[in-house]
Amino acid sequence: MAAFAASLCFSSITMVMGFWVLLFLFGINWVPVADSSTLGVEYMSRLLEIQDRERAPPSVQISAAYAALNRLIPSHSSSFQISGTTGVELLSGLHWYLKYWCGAHISWSKTGGPQLSSVPKSGSLPRIQDAGITMKRPTPWSYYQNAVSSSYTFAWWDWERWEKEIDWMALQGINLPLAFTGQEAIWQKVFQDFNISAPDLDDFFGGPAFLAWSRMGNLHGWGGPLPQSWLDQQLILQKKILARMYELGMNPVLPAFSGNVPAALKSVYPSAKITRLGNWFTVRSDPRWCCTYLLDATDPLFIEIGRAFIMQQLKEYGRSSHIYNCDTFDENTPPSDDPAYISSLAAAIFRGMESGDDKAVWLMQGWLFTDDPFWKPPQMKALLHSVPVGKLVVLDLYAEVKPVWATSEQFYGIPYIWCMLHNFAGNIEMYGIVDSVGSGPIDARLSPNSTMASLLNQTHFLCSFNYGFRNQDD
Repeated sequence: MAAFAASLCFSSITMVMGFWVLLFLFGINWVPVADSSTLGVEYMSRLLEIQDRERAPPSVQISAAYAALNRLIPSHSSSFQISGTTGVELLSGLHWYLKYWCGAHISWSKTGGPQLSSVPKSGSLPRIQDAGITMKRPTPWSYYQNAVSSSYTFAWWDWERWEKEIDWMALQGINLPLAFTGQEAIWQKVFQDFNISAPDLDDFFGGPAFLAWSRMGNLHGWGGPLPQSWLDQQLILQKKILARMYELGMNPVLPAFSGNVPAALKSVYPSAKITRLGNWFTVRSDPRWCCTYLLDATDPLFIEIGRAFIMQQLKEYGRSSHIYNCDTFDENTPPSDDPAYISSLAAAIFRGMESGDDKAVWLMQGWLFTDDPFWKPPQMKALLHSVPVGKLVVLDLYAEVKPVWATSEQFYGIPYIWCMLHNFAGNIEMYGIVDSVGSGPIDARLSPNSTMASLLNQTHFLCSFNYGFRNQDD
């Protein structure tokens, strides 16, 4: 049985695999935030308990793990046991055995794919000592992706490619992936309820390879419009992605409303308080693509749209993991540096989430604190402290190079996830700051008053190294 340090106990599940050695993999050992309020720790503990309670039944997770094993190694015989709290734990246990006991390597297709020739034939596989091996996570979540991955990497993926990626995630122990596919079809349905037609959204959504930046309000319409057939197909694909993630016991992160609205909203609601933001890097002030629209936090429409978007997702997908991501000022400078303005906007974003899902937690990228000198301590604190402690988690997105936690008093007491960005613009380079990736998460976790809650197609060695040690309790 796996036990959380926050006094939560969860039952383990067991899969008998196609080999004859014994391996035990136990689940998560959450080290609570050292300097957060008791209420914040309670919120996080409660969410973890809810996620475990709402997870797919053990039989479903075991079946999903078996299916992934069969896709990886179609023929096998004899048996060993892997015990863990979720399907992800089972498959990461399998990966551990293949990697460290059989010398195998599993990566993306473009970086070599599964290298299994070193796995001995049945009957000669390395045995693990009778007592087995016990592994514990030092943190509850292993996060994966960046909001821009949906454009740099995933834009043209079909289900066959996504299935391989989800298998890879589980083998790496990833249990907190972004799930952003298909959200434009959801937005289309939501905005229809606010009298915004599908043609009105043609210059709001970007093209498939640019959706990440239209979603974050950096540009609009670039590469569009999107055909209805594509919107419908992406929603179908998202449902398959979510179903598989849930089957494996993952906690997919869904999108939320950031305040970014189509220009047509001004015409339909002429009294709405809407601000036009400034020029982003690449669109050269061209009004066809530049200067997106931000709904003011004080406008009643803000909470209404935020609630409607969450509820439409719940209606469409049937469930969530209660963790949502959105970013209002990702490479967009706020129109005011008044801490009160920043606080009111962030509070409205969260209220929109919470009014649609009363268990909601906001997962926010911390890239803005790395990229923009606008964010001084008063502005950072205004944003971070506008949400109840334990209801906001920050992604320290570039922590291997510019760890914001180290210069912000651990995000001023807010839980955060140590992330490795590694490269930019989908480039694949043979380099990596290995020493930083090796020491950075440990330094963050062991630092005084640590609020670290977790850890994050590139050079696969660095990614494998990063995810590998985060599944150990040492």
